[in-house]
Amino acid sequence: MEITISNSNGNGFHEKGPKNNKYKSYSLRNFRKIPQIAALDEDQVFEMEVVGNVLPFKSNNYVVEELIDWNNIQDDPIFKLTFPQRDMLKPHHFEEMAEVIRSGADKQTIKRTADKIRLQLNPHPAGQVELNKPALSCGDQLEGMQHKYRETVLFFPSQGQTCHAYCTFCFRWPQFVGLDELKFAMREADLLVEYLREHPEVTDVLFTGGDPLIMKPKILAGYIEPLLEADLPNLKTIRIGSKSLSYWPYKFTTDKDAPETLALFEKVVNSGKHLALMGHFSHGVELQTPAVKEAIRNIRATGTEIRTQSPLLAGINDSAEIWREMWQEQINQGLIPYYMFVVRDTGARHYFDIPLEQAHEIFSEAYKNVSGIGRTVRGPSMSCKPGKVHILGVTEIRGEKYFVLNMIQGRNPDWANKPFFAKYNPDAVWLDDLEPAFGESEFFFEQELREMEQGKVENVLSLN
Repeated sequence: MEITISNSNGNGFHEKGPKNNKYKSYSLRNFRKIPQIAALDEDQVFEMEVVGNVLPFKSNNYVVEELIDWNNIQDDPIFKLTFPQRDMLKPHHFEEMAEVIRSGADKQTIKRTADKIRLQLNPHPAGQVELNKPALSCGDQLEGMQHKYRETVLFFPSQGQTCHAYCTFCFRWPQFVGLDELKFAMREADLLVEYLREHPEVTDVLFTGGDPLIMKPKILAGYIEPLLEADLPNLKTIRIGSKSLSYWPYKFTTDKDAPETLALFEKVVNSGKHLALMGHFSHGVELQTPAVKEAIRNIRATGTEIRTQSPLLAGINDSAEIWREMWQEQINQGLIPYYMFVVRDTGARHYFDIPLEQAHEIFSEAYKNVSGIGRTVRGPSMSCKPGKVHILGVTEIRGEKYFVLNMIQGRNPDWANKPFFAKYNPDAVWLDDLEPAFGESEFFFEQELREMEQGKVENVLSLN
């Protein structure tokens, strides 16, 4: 089937494209040339430069021209989502980096200082290095893959380890800051196929990054097509984790290779595999432009399903009304709300943190005021070392408050859907801040998790 790029008139490509639909990126190298940045106070621009030397920073002309309200940047959610803010570094880290830059130090000295700070920001949370790295039966470690949950393997294509723009909350920020020893990346699709043959319990492959859709379609096809040709009856779903709809929707509309990208999507669907684009939307603004609406229509026309997810972020989307409106707009455009996450314990986490009790209140208020077909969404969920821990709420038993929790996914599949309780802590922002309730010395999964870390437990992913 020939793919046609549609617009609101159904006549193929726009005769006159958007104001700027040729991609232009902005980083530390050239962000001062953005007219709106040039109009800011020099102290604020310097603060952005300081933080941007530690945490990854990249934006682009679509984000700058179509998503940010430059008349209200102090409160603008997309500005905070994409441009560094002083408080994204803790005060002592900010001053350490600022002093080096003010001194006129060379690039190597600046990088050494930045790397020193980065290593204090928990660059690989949740056991990604120690516990998630798979191996073939011959013993070869697969550096560019992760296998945490039984049914799902994550694959990090080496050419997809960047994004159209970087989120300031990014939990995979080590991929982008030049610390090669902290990166996940893999080139060999054949090794992925071999691993899937050895692990028939795997039903889903998630291409992630970075952003796999930064790649040209021919390169992306070099990873996906071997899966379609390999006769893997266990493989049912291919997922692609991407922020491209939010940060560069022209990938699916007016980019010259947009038809090729969409044709690849349709090829996956026609092969009998389920293709799910895991769209990252953090605010309703990202769903409002003509470009993103057209991109969504074009993707859905291939038979691809789009599911949506985002962390809950202080100063960006920390209100029930924002989430309600965002989920409802996603439903209106045919998307499936999937997850509200708790921001991960890495990078600028302290800037975005919201107490778990407040997170649950925001989720609940939004959830009860959205259409029933939007209640596919789950949250708030913490992607932590044992698994995806769901905050079900706060309850009172005999005059005492407790958190009620549940494991949506677990390193051991038997942990899934097991409710458990924690002592009430109004300041808790992560699982590590919680203690077991009712006099228990530890949560039900902790002993087995320790044994996994010590290598005393065989791989439980394939046992159930």
